[in-house]
Amino acid sequence: MTAPDEPAAPAPAVPELPKLLDDCVHCGFCLPTCPTYVLWGEEMDSPRGRIHLMRQHAEGAPLGEAMVGHFDACLGCMACVTACPSGVRYDRLIEITRAEVEREHDRPLRERAIRAAVFALFPYPRRLRALRGPLRLYQRAGLDRLVRRSGLLERLSPSLAAMERLAPALGPAPRLPARVAARGGRRATVGMLTGCVQREFFPGVNAATARVLALEGCDVVIPPSQGCCGALSLHSGREDEARRFARRTIAAFEGVDAIVVNAAGCGSSMKEYGALLADEPAWAERAAALAGRTRDFAEYLAELGPRAERRPLPVSIAYHDACHLAHAQGVRAQPRALLTAVPGLELREIADPDVCCGSAGTYNLLRPEAAGELGDRKAANVRATAAELLVAANPGCSMQIATALRRRGADIAVAHTAEVLDASLRGLDPRTLLARTT
Repeated sequence: MTAPDEPAAPAPAVPELPKLLDDCVHCGFCLPTCPTYVLWGEEMDSPRGRIHLMRQHAEGAPLGEAMVGHFDACLGCMACVTACPSGVRYDRLIEITRAEVEREHDRPLRERAIRAAVFALFPYPRRLRALRGPLRLYQRAGLDRLVRRSGLLERLSPSLAAMERLAPALGPAPRLPARVAARGGRRATVGMLTGCVQREFFPGVNAATARVLALEGCDVVIPPSQGCCGALSLHSGREDEARRFARRTIAAFEGVDAIVVNAAGCGSSMKEYGALLADEPAWAERAAALAGRTRDFAEYLAELGPRAERRPLPVSIAYHDACHLAHAQGVRAQPRALLTAVPGLELREIADPDVCCGSAGTYNLLRPEAAGELGDRKAANVRATAAELLVAANPGCSMQIATALRRRGADIAVAHTAEVLDASLRGLDPRTLLARTT
């Protein structure tokens, strides 16, 4: 058996690229769903415009600064994939292109430094954990408010300022055991991905996920050997890094009926493992098998069917569609069905649900100005619902929208679908949810 940390395979050829490019007929159905086109109305910052640039590069045009800038401006939200009547695989196209950018384009030193810092920190839960203590002290001492008022970080680096603003309020971070036993008769044995940002910044989401699965009759296996799934790397063109993380994840989760994921970007990437490792004989079959067993939290519960009693939870909720859940995984109805099955809960829809909030993995760190504009649009639509609670299924979305709401003077509570179900199944006071601001 090949070790999960073996040297990465060389970058594969992309024989399907000409067909992928030819599938686009430049009809324009993607335009109103593309966040950057909505913001700027610039053709080259739309999916069909970027596909035109991809074709130019495939025909020999160099990856110059301007061309790369248009590719970098893409959030990778996949709303265009949902909207496209021709079935264009823009998701695959942008992944291929970003990998080429990382291999061929020499970024300016400052940009390389920021990207190096981001990817040296966020895919590594232990490094994030080491950051928790100092960051928590920083927040409790009120230094965050002082730093923001001073504008010091903004002048030094907009990306560093974005990291500081987005950090949620940190409390204690209890660790989960390696196994949580099913309550009542066991219906399934599932693995649970704890993630990176989710695990260290939102540990309550993981605890709620494990409790809900156990209450619904699942033995929950939480392998301590798991690490980053590779989502941030894959969506940023760092393919070798993504493959290394994927191999480790596969090795950690073999032997369970399903792998339940509570972060949209992670679930999306794990479902792509079969394609990611298709050219590695020792891993291709195992990767495809894991991809086929990967389920979003809401998706899995909808398939399993309810068993535990739902107790009343009188609260109004605005549900946010995370892009990598709604567009990349096609999971829209399941979380809504789970939430509306809770007695007393009122679900309110957010206007323009298909337009990204601006989080998009590392986008709000690397392109904070554009991300801020999108965050403000989403926050205004959330406020218009007048809901008491915002529910999102991705940690990046939760941080992004909560930060934008704070800028507008609104402190709406934020929770994950798992936390809402956990409160209902355990009969908690709704005030426990309404106190959860990021």
